[in-house]
Amino acid sequence: MANKMFSGNFTRHIVQSLGKAIALGEHPQGEPLQAEALLCESFDASRTVLREAVKMLTAKGMLDARPRRGTIVLPESQWNLSDPDILNWMLERQGSLPIIAEFVDMRLALEPAAAGLAALNLNHASRDTLNLAIARMEATANSEDDHLEADIAFHVGILAASNNRFFWNMRHTIDVALRFSIRMTNRIKGVDKASVEDHRHILNYILAGDQQGAENAMRALLNEAKTLVNNALANELALKTKTEK
Repeated sequence: MANKMFSGNFTRHIVQSLGKAIALGEHPQGEPLQAEALLCESFDASRTVLREAVKMLTAKGMLDARPRRGTIVLPESQWNLSDPDILNWMLERQGSLPIIAEFVDMRLALEPAAAGLAALNLNHASRDTLNLAIARMEATANSEDDHLEADIAFHVGILAASNNRFFWNMRHTIDVALRFSIRMTNRIKGVDKASVEDHRHILNYILAGDQQGAENAMRALLNEAKTLVNNALANELALKTKTEK
Protein backbone atom coordinates (compact mmCIF):
# COMPACT_ATOMS: atom_id res chain seq x y z
CA MET A 1 0.00 0.00 0.00
CA ALA A 2 2.82 2.39 0.88
CA ASN A 3 4.11 2.28 -2.69
CA LYS A 4 0.68 3.08 -4.10
CA MET A 5 0.17 6.33 -2.20
CA PHE A 6 1.98 9.60 -1.91
CA SER A 7 3.78 9.76 1.42
CA GLY A 8 1.50 12.48 2.78
CA ASN A 9 -1.64 10.59 1.80
CA PHE A 10 -0.34 7.38 3.32
CA THR A 11 0.51 9.17 6.55
CA ARG A 12 -3.03 10.55 6.60
CA HIS A 13 -4.38 7.04 6.01
CA ILE A 14 -2.49 5.76 9.06
CA VAL A 15 -3.68 8.71 11.18
CA GLN A 16 -7.28 7.94 10.22
CA SER A 17 -7.00 4.20 10.79
CA LEU A 18 -5.02 4.36 14.02
CA GLY A 19 -6.93 7.33 15.43
CA LYS A 20 -10.28 5.66 14.80
CA ALA A 21 -9.03 2.42 16.37
CA ILE A 22 -7.99 4.35 19.49
CA ALA A 23 -11.32 6.18 19.67
CA LEU A 24 -13.21 2.90 19.32
CA GLY A 25 -11.23 1.37 22.19
CA GLU A 26 -9.13 -1.07 20.20
CA HIS A 27 -6.02 0.35 21.89
CA PRO A 28 -6.75 0.73 25.64
CA GLN A 29 -6.35 4.18 27.13
CA GLY A 30 -3.46 4.53 29.56
CA GLU A 31 -1.67 1.56 28.02
CA PRO A 32 1.36 1.43 25.68
CA LEU A 33 0.56 1.52 21.99
CA GLN A 34 1.42 -1.56 19.97
CA ALA A 35 5.15 -1.84 19.28
CA GLU A 36 6.43 0.29 16.41
CA ALA A 37 7.72 -2.72 14.46
CA LEU A 38 4.32 -4.41 14.63
CA LEU A 39 2.51 -1.26 13.55
CA CYS A 40 4.90 -0.81 10.61
CA GLU A 41 4.20 -4.40 9.58
CA SER A 42 0.44 -3.97 10.04
CA PHE A 43 0.30 -0.84 7.86
CA ASP A 44 3.13 -1.92 5.54
CA ALA A 45 4.73 1.42 6.39
CA SER A 46 8.24 2.67 6.97
CA ARG A 47 9.25 3.85 10.43
CA THR A 48 9.50 7.40 9.09
CA VAL A 49 5.90 7.43 7.85
CA LEU A 50 4.59 5.75 11.01
CA ARG A 51 6.44 8.18 13.28
CA GLU A 52 4.95 11.12 11.37
CA ALA A 53 1.47 9.68 11.91
CA VAL A 54 2.21 9.22 15.62
CA LYS A 55 3.34 12.86 15.80
CA MET A 56 0.03 13.96 14.30
CA LEU A 57 -1.98 11.90 16.79
CA THR A 58 0.23 13.26 19.58
CA ALA A 59 -0.68 16.79 18.48
CA LYS A 60 -4.35 15.79 18.75
CA GLY A 61 -3.76 14.74 22.38
CA MET A 62 -4.37 11.04 21.77
CA LEU A 63 -0.81 9.76 22.18
CA ASP A 64 2.24 10.62 24.25
CA ALA A 65 5.51 9.46 22.70
CA ARG A 66 8.71 9.72 24.70
CA PRO A 67 12.21 8.28 24.16
CA ARG A 68 13.00 5.05 26.05
CA ARG A 69 9.43 4.85 27.38
CA GLY A 70 7.50 4.23 24.20
CA THR A 71 4.16 5.59 23.11
CA ILE A 72 1.21 5.69 25.51
CA VAL A 73 -2.46 5.99 24.56
CA LEU A 74 -3.67 8.98 26.55
CA PRO A 75 -7.05 9.04 28.34
CA GLU A 76 -9.97 10.63 26.53
CA SER A 77 -9.85 13.59 28.92
CA GLN A 78 -6.59 14.64 27.19
CA TRP A 79 -7.93 14.47 23.63
CA ASN A 80 -8.67 17.63 21.67
CA LEU A 81 -12.43 17.18 21.28
CA SER A 82 -12.69 20.28 19.09
CA ASP A 83 -10.65 18.40 16.49
CA PRO A 84 -13.11 17.29 13.77
CA ASP A 85 -11.24 14.01 13.20
CA ILE A 86 -11.52 12.98 16.85
CA LEU A 87 -15.17 13.95 17.07
CA ASN A 88 -15.93 12.01 13.89
CA TRP A 89 -14.18 8.90 15.24
CA MET A 90 -15.95 9.12 18.60
CA LEU A 91 -19.37 9.53 16.99
CA GLU A 92 -18.82 6.24 15.15
CA ARG A 93 -18.84 4.39 18.47
CA GLN A 94 -21.77 2.22 19.38
CA GLY A 95 -23.90 4.13 21.88
CA SER A 96 -22.83 7.65 20.85
CA LEU A 97 -26.02 9.28 22.21
CA PRO A 98 -24.29 10.60 25.37
CA ILE A 99 -21.70 12.36 23.18
CA ILE A 100 -24.45 13.92 21.07
CA ALA A 101 -26.22 15.03 24.28
CA GLU A 102 -23.06 16.81 25.44
CA PHE A 103 -22.68 18.34 21.99
CA VAL A 104 -26.22 19.77 22.18
CA ASP A 105 -25.32 21.31 25.55
CA MET A 106 -22.26 22.90 23.94
CA ARG A 107 -24.41 24.24 21.10
CA LEU A 108 -26.81 25.74 23.66
CA ALA A 109 -23.90 27.63 25.19
CA LEU A 110 -22.56 28.79 21.83
CA GLU A 111 -25.16 29.22 19.10
CA PRO A 112 -27.73 31.49 20.82
CA ALA A 113 -24.90 33.92 21.58
CA ALA A 114 -23.67 33.63 17.99
CA ALA A 115 -27.19 34.34 16.67
CA GLY A 116 -27.43 37.40 18.91
CA LEU A 117 -24.10 38.71 17.70
CA ALA A 118 -25.15 38.03 14.10
CA ALA A 119 -28.13 40.33 14.68
CA LEU A 120 -25.82 43.06 16.00
CA ASN A 121 -23.09 42.66 13.37
CA LEU A 122 -25.18 41.93 10.28
CA ASN A 123 -23.63 43.08 6.99
CA HIS A 124 -24.44 42.54 3.32
CA ALA A 125 -22.23 39.46 3.01
CA SER A 126 -23.68 37.63 6.00
CA ARG A 127 -27.21 38.66 5.01
CA ASP A 128 -26.66 37.07 1.59
CA THR A 129 -25.10 33.94 3.11
CA LEU A 130 -27.97 33.32 5.51
CA ASN A 131 -30.65 34.10 2.92
CA LEU A 132 -28.97 31.65 0.56
CA ALA A 133 -28.91 28.96 3.28
CA ILE A 134 -32.65 29.41 3.91
CA ALA A 135 -33.31 29.34 0.15
CA ARG A 136 -31.38 26.07 -0.03
CA MET A 137 -33.45 24.63 2.83
CA GLU A 138 -36.64 25.65 1.01
CA ALA A 139 -35.35 24.06 -2.20
CA THR A 140 -35.07 20.69 -0.45
CA ALA A 141 -38.88 20.48 -0.48
CA ASN A 142 -38.56 19.82 -4.22
CA SER A 143 -35.40 17.74 -3.80
CA GLU A 144 -33.40 20.54 -5.43
CA ASP A 145 -30.75 20.58 -2.71
CA ASP A 146 -29.38 18.39 0.07
CA HIS A 147 -31.30 19.13 3.28
CA LEU A 148 -28.41 18.22 5.58
CA GLU A 149 -25.90 20.41 3.74
CA ALA A 150 -28.38 23.31 3.67
CA ASP A 151 -29.12 22.99 7.40
CA ILE A 152 -25.41 22.93 8.24
CA ALA A 153 -24.78 25.92 5.95
CA PHE A 154 -27.32 27.93 7.94
CA HIS A 155 -25.77 27.16 11.34
CA VAL A 156 -22.20 27.67 10.11
CA GLY A 157 -23.34 30.89 8.42
CA ILE A 158 -24.51 32.21 11.77
CA LEU A 159 -21.08 31.49 13.28
CA ALA A 160 -19.55 33.54 10.46
CA ALA A 161 -22.13 36.32 10.82
CA SER A 162 -21.35 36.64 14.54
CA ASN A 163 -18.05 38.28 13.53
CA ASN A 164 -16.39 36.45 16.43
CA ARG A 165 -13.23 34.61 15.41
CA PHE A 166 -13.53 32.10 18.26
CA PHE A 167 -17.08 31.14 17.28
CA TRP A 168 -15.97 30.87 13.65
CA ASN A 169 -13.11 28.60 14.71
CA MET A 170 -15.73 26.08 15.87
CA ARG A 171 -17.22 25.70 12.38
CA HIS A 172 -15.49 22.41 11.57
CA THR A 173 -16.54 20.85 14.88
CA ILE A 174 -20.12 22.05 14.40
CA ASP A 175 -20.13 20.69 10.84
CA VAL A 176 -18.97 17.19 11.83
CA ALA A 177 -21.25 16.81 14.84
CA LEU A 178 -24.31 18.20 13.05
CA ARG A 179 -24.00 15.46 10.43
CA PHE A 180 -24.74 12.94 13.17
CA SER A 181 -27.09 14.90 15.43
CA ILE A 182 -29.38 16.34 12.73
CA ARG A 183 -29.96 12.91 11.22
CA MET A 184 -30.66 11.48 14.66
CA THR A 185 -33.06 14.19 15.86
CA ASN A 186 -34.94 14.19 12.54
CA ARG A 187 -35.31 10.42 12.81
CA ILE A 188 -36.66 10.71 16.36
CA LYS A 189 -39.14 13.38 15.24
CA GLY A 190 -40.20 11.19 12.33
CA VAL A 191 -39.26 13.78 9.70
CA ASP A 192 -36.71 13.64 6.91
CA LYS A 193 -35.54 17.26 7.19
CA ALA A 194 -35.43 20.20 9.59
CA SER A 195 -38.23 22.76 9.85
CA VAL A 196 -37.54 25.64 7.46
CA GLU A 197 -40.04 27.76 9.41
CA ASP A 198 -38.09 27.40 12.67
CA HIS A 199 -34.89 28.47 10.93
CA ARG A 200 -36.63 31.29 9.09
CA HIS A 201 -37.89 32.50 12.50
CA ILE A 202 -34.30 32.81 13.71
CA LEU A 203 -33.23 34.57 10.54
CA ASN A 204 -36.05 37.10 10.75
CA TYR A 205 -34.82 38.24 14.15
CA ILE A 206 -31.24 38.46 12.83
CA LEU A 207 -32.34 40.49 9.80
CA ALA A 208 -34.32 42.81 12.10
CA GLY A 209 -31.23 43.39 14.26
CA ASP A 210 -33.05 41.93 17.30
CA GLN A 211 -30.28 40.41 19.42
CA GLN A 212 -32.48 39.05 22.19
CA GLY A 213 -35.07 37.71 19.77
CA ALA A 214 -32.39 35.89 17.75
CA GLU A 215 -30.88 34.39 20.91
CA ASN A 216 -34.27 33.22 22.18
CA ALA A 217 -35.30 31.72 18.85
CA MET A 218 -32.04 29.79 18.50
CA ARG A 219 -32.28 28.62 22.12
CA ALA A 220 -35.82 27.36 21.53
CA LEU A 221 -34.69 25.38 18.46
CA LEU A 222 -31.82 23.78 20.37
CA ASN A 223 -33.92 23.07 23.45
CA GLU A 224 -36.22 21.02 21.24
CA ALA A 225 -33.20 19.03 20.07
CA LYS A 226 -32.05 18.62 23.67
CA THR A 227 -35.45 17.26 24.70
CA LEU A 228 -35.42 14.77 21.82
CA VAL A 229 -31.92 13.54 22.70
CA ASN A 230 -32.73 13.29 26.42
CA ASN A 231 -35.87 11.27 25.64
CA ALA A 232 -33.85 8.97 23.37
CA LEU A 233 -31.29 8.50 26.15
CA ALA A 234 -34.03 7.67 28.64
CA ASN A 235 -35.56 5.14 26.24
CA GLU A 236 -32.16 3.59 25.61
CA LEU A 237 -31.52 3.24 29.35
CA ALA A 238 -34.98 1.75 29.94
CA LEU A 239 -34.41 -0.81 27.18
CA LYS A 240 -30.99 -1.70 28.56
CA THR A 241 -32.41 -2.12 32.08
CA LYS A 242 -35.22 -4.30 30.77
CA THR A 243 -32.80 -6.46 28.81
CA GLU A 244 -30.54 -6.97 31.83
CA LYS A 245 -33.39 -8.15 34.06
